[in-house]
Order: sequence, then C-alpha cells, then structure tokens
Amino acid sequence: MAVDQGLVRRLREEVADTLARQRRDDAAAGSPAMSAQDERQFARAVINRVLDAHARAEIAAGRTPLAPLEEEEVAGGIHAALFGVGRLQPLLDDRDVENIDINGCDRVFVQYSDGREAVAPPVAETDDELVELIQVLGAYSGLTSRPFDSANPQLDIRLPDGSRMSAVMDVCARPSVSIRRSRLSRVHLDDLVRFGSVTPDIAAFLSAAVAARKNIMIAGATNAGKTTMLRALANEIGPHERLITVERALELGLGEFADLHPNVVAFEERLPNSEGNGAITMAELVRRSLRMNPSRVIVGEVLGDEIVTMLNAMSQGNDGSLSTIHANSSIEVFNRISTYAIQSAERLPVDATMMLIAGAIDFVVFVQKQNDYASGGRLRRYVASIREVNGIDGRVLSSEVFAPGPGGIAVPAAPVACIDELAAVGYSPGYAFAQGVR
Repeated sequence: MAVDQGLVRRLREEVADTLARQRRDDAAAGSPAMSAQDERQFARAVINRVLDAHARAEIAAGRTPLAPLEEEEVAGGIHAALFGVGRLQPLLDDRDVENIDINGCDRVFVQYSDGREAVAPPVAETDDELVELIQVLGAYSGLTSRPFDSANPQLDIRLPDGSRMSAVMDVCARPSVSIRRSRLSRVHLDDLVRFGSVTPDIAAFLSAAVAARKNIMIAGATNAGKTTMLRALANEIGPHERLITVERALELGLGEFADLHPNVVAFEERLPNSEGNGAITMAELVRRSLRMNPSRVIVGEVLGDEIVTMLNAMSQGNDGSLSTIHANSSIEVFNRISTYAIQSAERLPVDATMMLIAGAIDFVVFVQKQNDYASGGRLRRYVASIREVNGIDGRVLSSEVFAPGPGGIAVPAAPVACIDELAAVGYSPGYAFAQGVR
C-alpha cells in the first residue's frame, strides 16, 4: 500500500509545531523538559488528534476518510519522520539490508548481507527534503546537535538503530548519503566462530588476550568488520570493569546492554559551532578519559592525531585498551600509525613513534573482507592475521603468530612470546573455544 507522502509531510508539520509549542510552554513555566520516552508518547497522542481532525475535515468536505489500515500507515510515517529516519525506516527495519547508498533522493542503492544489490524506491520527494531529513537526524541523533548546511556540508552520526550514517552536500552535484548497518551489536566471539569469521583457536586466543589485559589494535579496510570485532572483544570484558569509549560519532553502544557493561561512559567528539568555537577533539577526549577512573579505554576509530595520546595512555598503565585503524595488512599498521603521528601537534619523528608503538601495542588483529564468488558473491569477513609486537630495533619488531591459511582465515604460524601470560588466564594452543574459554 502506497502511503500519501504529501499528507504525511503536512500532518508531520502540524505535529511538530504542537511539540515545539509544548516545549516552549514548559520552558516558560519552568517545568522540567519531557524525557525522550514521554515526548514520544505525547507525540503519539498528538498524531491521533491530528488524524481525527483530518478525518472529520474529509467527511465535512464530502470525501471518504482514510481507512483504518491507511490511517495506521500514515501515523507510522509521521512518527518515523519525527523520531525515526522517515522513508528510510523500511530499509532499516529489514535485517538483511547491510549498506544503503543514496546519490540524491531518488537514486537509492541497497546491498544485502547475501551479496545481492538492488535499487530501492526514493527516500524523499526532492533533494531539499532529503537534506531536511538529514538535518533533523543531525539535530537529535547524537549527544549534541550537529549542523548540516552550506557551512557544514559533512555529517557523521549514529542513527537510532545503531547504524552509521555519513552525509555530504555542496561538494557533489546532489546530496549523498551512505549508511552502514550495524546488524551485530550484541556480538560475542562464539558468534564469530559460528559465522566462520574466526576459528575456535583464534577465538580462545583473543579471549585470553583480552583477559590478560593486552592492548589490541584491530585493522582492516572499510566495511571489513573492524567495529564488529571490537564489540566482540569488548564483550569479553567482565561487567565489573569501568569502560570509557571515545568516538567521533557514537556507534559502539556498549552501554546499551547493562547486563554486559553496566559501567560505561561514552565520549563523542564535539564539532565547533558556527563561530568556530566549542570544539572538543578526539585527542582531548582521550586525555580526559584517563582522568575518569577507567578500567579500560576503547577508542572507536583512530583517524588522526589522537593516536599519540592513545599510545601514551596504553603505555602508561591503561592496559587492556582496544581500538581500530584503517590498514591493508597487519604489518602496514605501524606505518599508518607513524603517518598519523608525524601529522599530529607533537610532530613525532618516525623513530620516536616506533618506540611508542613497541611500548604500547601488544597485538594487531587484521580483518579481511573478500567476495566469495563460489557462494554467489557473498561477502566474507574473517581474521586473516594476528601480529604480536616483540620490541624495537630501529623499527618495530613483530611476529605473525596467526597467518593466512587455507581459505584465507588465519591459522597458528609462530610461537607467542607472552604465552605464559595467556596460559595464566586459561589459554592453550588448540584449545576449543566452545569448551569454556569466555
């Protein structure tokens, strides 16, 4: 059934005006602001009133009002436009959808988890309406409002369902949006074993490395599954530990599962306002996290000068830290870190950076993505390499303790230097993960 988007848009404006007026009245009366849940319940009541008024107007004009099912569809569309993602909602409700690329309001491309790609219906009537939707999401999806306009033509946010959205305008012919679905938020290493991303021995090894408070850097290409691996490793951390997460845009959502992580503080980078003031960078947040009594610091993604602060934190007693970085191999991670460090405010030379890496990082886990054409083009994601940092001799010394084996997935390849520490928390090579190393 096709929903009348013009009607949804018009009635949404009425409901939005009522909500805005209620907020102003509450503020003028000195009343506390409604919680997000209370505002949603209030909005549903307003939507019902607006739809009742519309039905009466249709009858008075001699027209047939909406049928109950049509009215329910319109109500859902209004609510999605106010608190969800508008006409994107059906795509996000489809658990098989993995990525959504939008090149203008009517050019929507969808990639499914089984490798299929398809063209989807328009997500807005016009590009201006698409920009308005992105602006609404930017205003309400993060810890602080994030503008999306000619002065701020880039936006990265976490959607209500945990998906990551990146949008740009004015630097391309039409507004462009990419949404990467977070289909696995509550994920564990045994889930990755079941999906074929890791072997039982790799899962046992990584679980032991987390338990032994080893600092782990997860590397891989875009969309290789770095964040999923980070979540799986973080979920090996006991609920008694206090976690501080630092991200450019909230994505990890570790605090959403109180049974796994009841004590989580999530930091989000703050962009400057229209006057260029008020920015709080990732590097500043990493420094601040060290004063917040963390058991572990987890940096969602390293893309710049925060790397120096993070490596200093790792080497100064904050063991057990986790982070991700873009790289094409496990060995290439060290050069990538050096590139970021030399561009930082500290302007660290390569030799100083190598010393910092050797004292901070214990393991690099490289996640590979590959199209499996034998199974119809399905995208495979798996751990292809695990590298242990052993020291420094002019450059970082490391050994690939798990290297690509048959089918690309990593298999044991070299002795582990810290095997005694891992054994102390229950690890032994070849030990089946399903036997209880958790």
